[in-house]
Amino acid sequence: MTYGIVWEETAVYAAARHLDDDPAGLRQLLFAVELLSGEPRPQGAAVLGSGLRRIHVGRYRVVYTLARDPGAVVILHVGRLG
Repeated sequence: MTYGIVWEETAVYAAARHLDDDPAGLRQLLFAVELLSGEPRPQGAAVLGSGLRRIHVGRYRVVYTLARDPGAVVILHVGRLG
């Protein structure tokens, strides 16, 4: 099954804040998020409870959940270390 990717507005704004100072890192983040459409439970993803998951992409952290109807990965939060 292929999942759609849905971005919460706050996650989009959080990621966009880093566009000017880290475009390469942001590209890497977007690529990793797209991979979630084929494998929403990748090896190394942390289960946070209450249906939440987190992946690490370089300096970034992505918190997401899976929506069953329709099958979608919902990106809830993007954060960056340092």
